[in-house]
Amino acid sequence: MAFAEYGLNLPEGVTPISRDIYGLHMTIFWVCVGIAVIVFGVMIYSMIYHRKSKGAVAANFHESTTVELIWTLVPLAILIAIAVPATKVLIDLENTEKADMTVKITGYQWKWQYEYLDEKISFFSNLAQESRDGIKNEAVRNANENYLLDVDNRLVLPVNTRVRFLMTSNDVIHSWWVRELGVKQDANPGFINDSWAYIEKEGVYRGKCAELCGKDHGFMPVVVEVKSKEDYAKWVEDQKAQMAAAAAAGDREWTMDELMVKGQEVYSANCAACHGTTGAGVPGAFPAMTGSPMVVEPDQLQAHIDIVINGKAGTAMQAFGKQLSDSDIAAVVTFERNGFGNNTGDIVQPATIKSAR
Repeated sequence: MAFAEYGLNLPEGVTPISRDIYGLHMTIFWVCVGIAVIVFGVMIYSMIYHRKSKGAVAANFHESTTVELIWTLVPLAILIAIAVPATKVLIDLENTEKADMTVKITGYQWKWQYEYLDEKISFFSNLAQESRDGIKNEAVRNANENYLLDVDNRLVLPVNTRVRFLMTSNDVIHSWWVRELGVKQDANPGFINDSWAYIEKEGVYRGKCAELCGKDHGFMPVVVEVKSKEDYAKWVEDQKAQMAAAAAAGDREWTMDELMVKGQEVYSANCAACHGTTGAGVPGAFPAMTGSPMVVEPDQLQAHIDIVINGKAGTAMQAFGKQLSDSDIAAVVTFERNGFGNNTGDIVQPATIKSAR
């Protein structure tokens, strides 16, 4: 089974703002401790030394201006003392100026899209297959140290760089949260919120969607990998090369075997959450792939392609046209029509998808 982390305090984090948040938290915590000690100390002292059995007689007075001033001005002074550092931290949280780079983060049910606006890099980040396998397999789950906290594509950032995050959503409200970075920002459809981080230590930092965004809310992790600036530059070049290769892949003919292998990968990452790893679907909620008329009937091929590209209004079926490449869609449609015992023999090429768009 997966065990929760039993930490007794906030982490200090690896960014200046996360340490400011931690410092503010500890300041207010000790103020509250001091108030509790004084208040409960007075109460306990009064109960012990001013009880009836010791002959204490309650004072009888009314409308004491001195007492009223004390219990009004003392809390006011405490609130003002707390407000000063709190306001400074809040202002710093909202100051996204002078960013060295900008990353746009878009929430989807149930994945994240990362767009590096300066480098022109874009990709989706899904729950890693190892974690997905562990959902119904206890042995896999127990062997996975980062069960439900790993992804197929990490958000990679350079160390010691001021990064501005732009947050939005494609469907419902999500919330991008990585505690070590001191970042927790809502992603609302139709709006763009922003936040920032200056990460001072290389490493891997994990978070989650912190908004209840649907049935697979718990399967929407965030993984940030912070590299040296030299390694980050190499990663950028690798990503651009992969994007160029993916674009070139859409211009060639694929074999059935190639499409089936690629299609299974795409299906596992994007379709299995609703339609099931075996294509059985969820009765009354999500249709099965096995034996579905749209999937097995020859005259429904175009309709099959259309629903993958454009989705279906009023249902949970997303439009994958902007999420997947031509070759990805060609592969997953081919896989669905020839996997799960369907065996239609249909082969869909990326060129067909390009025309259908």
